[in-house]
Order: sequence, then structure tokens, then C-alpha cells
Amino acid sequence: MTFRKIIATLEAEVIFNSIDIETEIYSVCSTDLMSDLLRFSIPESLLITGLTQPQVVRTAEIADVTAIAFIQDKRPEKEAIELARQKGISLVVTRLSMFTACGKLYVEGLRSFPEDNK
Repeated sequence: MTFRKIIATLEAEVIFNSIDIETEIYSVCSTDLMSDLLRFSIPESLLITGLTQPQVVRTAEIADVTAIAFIQDKRPEKEAIELARQKGISLVVTRLSMFTACGKLYVEGLRSFPEDNK
């Protein structure tokens, strides 16, 4: 799914964009547990989270995440935005809950990492 379609599907506001809007995002991970994100670690993926601290961006960089979507109109902290600029990780904010955001992306065809890849 293109980043453009993700933004539209989530009715998201772009806070910072470091990638071409037509970049393909191949997988999604929705979590507030950064240890789960590290286990996920699939390049060209999207993280959906309610956490807004700089540590989220640091962990996303380690996990090769391309973009982060913050749910329920939660805004990333200034330090997180600056770190995302430095690391080249795009940030968007959606008013949707995590459940609804995931459901909408699922309906549009975006999937998580393979469940048998444990």
C-alpha cells in the first residue's frame, strides 16, 4: 500500500514526511510495547502507536520502520519530531483508535508480519 493511501485511509495529518508519497509500505505493526516492535523488525513498514516519546522513534529506526502513525490525535513530542527528521522516519497523526486504524488498513489490504514467523 502506498504511503499516500495509508494517509488517506487513516484520515491522517502529516507531521513530517521524509519519503516519496508513493513509497510502498509492505507491512504494519501496531503496538505500544517497543519490545514487540523489535521482534517485528520488517523493513518498509508502518508502526501504529499511542506512544509519543523520542524512544519510539529510536526503536522504530532499529526496527527499519519507514513511518509512524500516532493514534487518537496524540502528538509526538518535539524531541521525537526532531529525531524523526534526523533519522528519516515519517510521522502522521490520526484521530482514529488503534483498533479502527488497524481495521481500516486491513480492509484495504495491508497486513502484519506473517503470524507463523514467530
